[in-house]
Amino acid sequence: MTSRGEPMRSVVVAGGGIVGWSAAAALRRRIPALQVTVLPIPTGADALADRIGVTLPSVLEFHDDIGISEGDVLGRIGCTYRLGTSFEGWSDDLPDYVHAYGDYGRALGTTSFHLHWIRAAHAGRVPPFDSYSATAAMGRAARFVHPRGEPDSPLAAFGYGLRVDPDRYRQMLRAYALHLGVAEQAGTIAGIELRGEDGFLAALRLDDGTALAADLFVDCTGPAARLRSAIDARFDSWSDWLPCDRLLFAEAAAAAEPPSLDRAVALPSGWRWESALPSAAAHGLAYVSALLGDSKAARVLQTSAAVEPAEAPVTIRQGRRPEPWLRNCVVIGDAAVAVEPLEWTNLHLAHSMIDRMVAKMPDRDGSAVELWDYNRESEAEALRVRDFLQLHYATAARPKNDFWRAAAAAPLPDSLAHSLRLFRERGRLPYYEEETFTRGSWAAVLLGQGVMPRRTDPIIDIIPAEQADRAMRDLRERISQTVPTLPSQAAYLRHIVASARR
Repeated sequence: MTSRGEPMRSVVVAGGGIVGWSAAAALRRRIPALQVTVLPIPTGADALADRIGVTLPSVLEFHDDIGISEGDVLGRIGCTYRLGTSFEGWSDDLPDYVHAYGDYGRALGTTSFHLHWIRAAHAGRVPPFDSYSATAAMGRAARFVHPRGEPDSPLAAFGYGLRVDPDRYRQMLRAYALHLGVAEQAGTIAGIELRGEDGFLAALRLDDGTALAADLFVDCTGPAARLRSAIDARFDSWSDWLPCDRLLFAEAAAAAEPPSLDRAVALPSGWRWESALPSAAAHGLAYVSALLGDSKAARVLQTSAAVEPAEAPVTIRQGRRPEPWLRNCVVIGDAAVAVEPLEWTNLHLAHSMIDRMVAKMPDRDGSAVELWDYNRESEAEALRVRDFLQLHYATAARPKNDFWRAAAAAPLPDSLAHSLRLFRERGRLPYYEEETFTRGSWAAVLLGQGVMPRRTDPIIDIIPAEQADRAMRDLRERISQTVPTLPSQAAYLRHIVASARR
């Protein structure tokens, strides 16, 4: 039995993908006394955080925390920038909309901009909500600059993610982790030994007979959760809320002028994505196998995106493992939470779990209260990501298609039902602990998909409608004047690379 009060001294990370090397680098960088060993076993095709090179803005904070700069990524492996996602065809009678990582409008006094937009929409005198986002306008025009510091600029502050080639990104993280002093142990898992007295993991038995022991085991092996499965097989399925259980992947030639937005295109039996990685255009299709056979799905992707699937369909099971940190084993990434790539949360969730693991590292005995707190926060984050993804299905308006009718009619979790009830009443949005997406993001999707509150919020009456309309009009004019002066993303990338070489 481990004595109380003894700090963690050794960690084994199982999994040789992006998630595994990210975890190893973070542990070694932020807790230098730890001996960290990676067992780089391959992860499966369904380990989406390891294979999808599309990230949320939070990737930059994770990089900062472990000592990697944006310049390192751009200079070593290349990247493109992304400002959000263009949602196309998610409501039959509405135009496409952009979920961008920046402010929509500007607060008027102490009141949120979207409440004033709702008042103007009720009066029938307002352009689309995303036309008040400089980030969305920049994305639509395939332009990019870093945020500017001037407070009055419509580009003063916004978020952006990176697109990277997954294999090159993994190689960079591996090299960096090894540079920090992480050890790499070759081999495959032949068996897993448990301690009899408390059920903790004792060691991984490798194919050559080696016993790989540690105080803590980090399972980054994808949905198979090779280590955690030796302890229990519990899994909370989200199939009632997130319907897609198959993915098809494809690639095409990289665009000479990379767009600054990804695309999420609704189709009769699912949705497809398109994202401009540095060396290829990544495509994919998410669908329900019971409604669309695999061979027909391949034809759908070929017809709608003009690309051929690169491999057999990938089966996914959306949901989460309860108690992601159990005893001395913590599951990270798709081993803990598996979701389709809608809104690109896969790697974000993995990085968030890694940050939380480092911040809440217990002693070797695995204090119950510390693990409980880790699991509580992890659950809160995962459930709100689930809610945000289901929001897209629950509010889509494509009544002619069986897939979309069924998705819209699915029961709502209590937390999402509460959020929708509040918003549909007068535009208010609750904010839960461990939210991944801002209220602005929630409003962008809700209003973009045509969810209109029943009445306006009286709190905005302090700002006369005429004054709000004038401020909204002035903002749109500033956006329309600013965005055309910006460089294309391709030109901006060339400028950055050239400047770095001088």
